Amino acid sequence: MKSNTKKEILSWVLTIGLAFIIAMLIRTYIFELVDVPTGSMLDTIQLNDKFVELKFIYRFEPIKRGDIVVFKYPDDPSVSFVKRVIGIGGDTIEIKNGILYRNGVPVKEPYLKEPMNKNETFGPYKVPPNHYFMLGDNRNQSLDSRYWKNKYVSRDAIMGKIVFRIWPLSRFGTMVGK
Repeated sequence: MKSNTKKEILSWVLTIGLAFIIAMLIRTYIFELVDVPTGSMLDTIQLNDKFVELKFIYRFEPIKRGDIVVFKYPDDPSVSFVKRVIGIGGDTIEIKNGILYRNGVPVKEPYLKEPMNKNETFGPYKVPPNHYFMLGDNRNQSLDSRYWKNKYVSRDAIMGKIVFRIWPLSRFGTMVGK
């Protein structure tokens, strides 16, 4: 009887251990649930919305302008940020009188919470190869590339892409094209 009990306990321990290892591998390499605790991405992302971040997607497709990504904050890599990719390597980014220009062309930004402050002037800055320029959708209330000491996010610092909102249920759905 004791032998069967030991086998049963060992079986449970191994099953729980394997489940834990699989869960950690999925969270590390495939996807993770992310919440956004600040208003820097309003109205696209509301306070405390919860999302699925795909961690492997950029192995199969390039990082594109307009993607909403999770990355390590360049001035403190222990902190993760969520922002929109505005510029990729080689782009020149400038803000004049509250209007964003990429490579000298005004950028249409239907996702902005409100127009930028008309007095806002920034740049021009040329994004280095394998780096990205990030801005929040709530430009007037966002700590983003404009204000960082290290203005650009390296490719290695990008952890994944926000692709799906899971909470609240009233806004459940894909983030593609938002």
